[in-house]
Amino acid sequence: MKKAEMRMRLPEAFEEKMKTLLKEEYDKYLQCFEEPRHYGLRVNTSKISAEEFQKIAPWPLAPVPWIPNGFYYDGEQVQPAKHPYYFAGLYYLQEPSAMTPASRLPVKPGDYVLDVCAAPGGKATELGAKLCGRGLLAANDISYSRARGLLKNLELCGIGNVLAISEELGKIVPCFRAYFDKILVDAPCSGEGMFRKEKKMIRAWEEHGPEYFSKLQKRIVTQAAAMLKPWGMLLYSTCTFDPRENEQIIEYLLLQHPDFEICEMEGYEGFSPGRPEFTQSRQADFQKTVRIFPHRMQGEGHFLALLKKKASEEESRQEDPAAGQLLLDGRMKSRDGKGREKFPEELEQFLQSLNWKIEKTRLETREGRVYYMPEGTPGLQGIRILRSGLLMGELKKNRFEPSQALAMSLKKEEYRQVLDFPVSDARVIRYLKGETLDVEDQVTPKEKGWYLVCVDGYPLGFGKLSSQTLKNKYLPGWRWVSS
Repeated sequence: MKKAEMRMRLPEAFEEKMKTLLKEEYDKYLQCFEEPRHYGLRVNTSKISAEEFQKIAPWPLAPVPWIPNGFYYDGEQVQPAKHPYYFAGLYYLQEPSAMTPASRLPVKPGDYVLDVCAAPGGKATELGAKLCGRGLLAANDISYSRARGLLKNLELCGIGNVLAISEELGKIVPCFRAYFDKILVDAPCSGEGMFRKEKKMIRAWEEHGPEYFSKLQKRIVTQAAAMLKPWGMLLYSTCTFDPRENEQIIEYLLLQHPDFEICEMEGYEGFSPGRPEFTQSRQADFQKTVRIFPHRMQGEGHFLALLKKKASEEESRQEDPAAGQLLLDGRMKSRDGKGREKFPEELEQFLQSLNWKIEKTRLETREGRVYYMPEGTPGLQGIRILRSGLLMGELKKNRFEPSQALAMSLKKEEYRQVLDFPVSDARVIRYLKGETLDVEDQVTPKEKGWYLVCVDGYPLGFGKLSSQTLKNKYLPGWRWVSS
């Protein structure tokens, strides 16, 4: 009865398409609608390894077999978003199949990476973790409200070498032509792969189906291709099944950019190959793309294609593949004659408390705020930027107040004055709620100033100590809200 009811709720045109795609597997696909959805979390490896997190995890976890740092949890029994480790940025809650695109884009430390449609940040935060604090992550979302949520997630995960943008993609292309080593295009789509997880997607599909989104996807993927430098790699993904949004978009890209080629990506036994028969060329290379079906894996539906941009003969003769970045003007601003700004004494003193190798030429002050810029950040004008670099803090009448973003980018051993509470200490939740803390048992009266507050060794934020009382500086918009 359940299957019959579900079949009546699925649009007829969608059912016919899925029968063509799946043939004898169609009934198994329908059966998956009766199964519970899968809940996943991805460990933030910029803060903790997957192995170490398993040792301290507060609830049972099961590995997502094709994601090295992905795990299933029982979403009906536990609430990972209401645990201090979540506020410490140790993990990101993400549907298991949605972890796949960022895991299959081979980002390495020092790369310049673009996430084209980055909100809410599940993929961008993983790309940022792969960079290990080097290179640059540019994360864009056209919606300003969604981009603000994206920025929060990047900061929560401690990603500081970031350029957070909220702009229509066409305006970005002139600033970054042939600039990025790696680009992720997780394109807006009709969402067919999410029907089981979110039933409201069915109604949205009836309003805007594959034909509507395929036009948008063609524009986005070709604009993104213009920002990839020779030798670079682009991963295109959707959470839908329709060939018009998947294989046919890749075919369109290859026609527009013959210098691109489809690449193999790391496999998994549950992956299904792409379908050349739904393209005009029917080239076998389309089998290198990947389809994820929920009846074959413990996750929702997805499509992925990994592509590489080949170099011309002239480009191949260049000794340094990074030379493509020289197309940009206005790298770092020059400082005073010594190559750096002059900063207030309190800021200089604070910097001395950091166990970081600070490159002073990468520090910028703008409107009273201090930023630590990623190396080689371009000078940009005419596009809406939410954040460029790591916000270190604010200058207030020559006083310096460190930021929440800085706290989240630190490790315990990278700051001189630390208050480290076990997760069982009631002061952890009180701190996350914004309350003043009595820390007489932790410090002596003479040890005043800014303290990094940690839970089990992982930073949560800053507080300012005076008379063995910690004035709470946890960011108000991030505070724990009792449910």
